[in-house]
Amino acid sequence: MTDQAFEQANTCAQQCLAKGPVATHAEYDPSRRRLIIALSNGLELGIAPDLVEGLADTSPMALAQIEISPSGLGLHFPELDTDVYIPALLEGILGSPRWMAQRMRDMGKKGGQAKTEAKTKAAQENSKRGGRPRKLAL
Repeated sequence: MTDQAFEQANTCAQQCLAKGPVATHAEYDPSRRRLIIALSNGLELGIAPDLVEGLADTSPMALAQIEISPSGLGLHFPELDTDVYIPALLEGILGSPRWMAQRMRDMGKKGGQAKTEAKTKAAQENSKRGGRPRKLAL
């Protein structure tokens, strides 16, 4: 790492620390299956680990081992070798862009498979009109 890169990283870290809250305490609550993060501004964040990349489908024992970074901006799960960036969590970023895109596709797929009365009625109405319109070739 160059001196310039080091200085940029330090500047960025100082801005993050000045801008927002940091983690003061973190624990896993197995009864609610939630990761609970206490922040320096008095707020508590509770999040299902299955929503966070690297924490999904893991054992409660692995989730219970949490280390807060010295800056308070990150959480480290040593047994999983996974890190979570608190400012990203607060912005709703729960993983890499690729991972989040896959989660969105999976959610859309599940929604499309849902069987509801409204969906059944809409399909019946569409079939009366000849079904789904054909795509036109360009």
